Amino acid sequence: MVSPELLDATFAALADPTRRAILARLAVGEATVTELAAPFEMSQPAISKHLKVLERAGLVSRGRDAQRRPCRLEARPLREATAWLAGYRDYWAESYKRLDGLLDELQAVDKRDAAPSGAGE
Repeated sequence: MVSPELLDATFAALADPTRRAILARLAVGEATVTELAAPFEMSQPAISKHLKVLERAGLVSRGRDAQRRPCRLEARPLREATAWLAGYRDYWAESYKRLDGLLDELQAVDKRDAAPSGAGE
């Protein structure tokens, strides 16, 4: 069972495109705040604020490597969010299956109505 608080924090963190871009960068490997800030037109303190949101959601952790404090991706909350969404994927799969059945029925009716009269009698 996914904790509602963790799920809320995960989706709130993912709601921002900068934070999603930071996670994508960290999926490639660890990076410092300076390295994470490089592709953005924003200050390092602004990137640090985004990192704090990601840390609160458990999506990012910071280590220590001599003088560096590299950030790393923590994917567990993403796996839990994906598991939560999977229930809705099943709902939509069943809805599409019913829609396909209805379309098949409508196409069969159209073919029957379009057939010349007397055909098949």
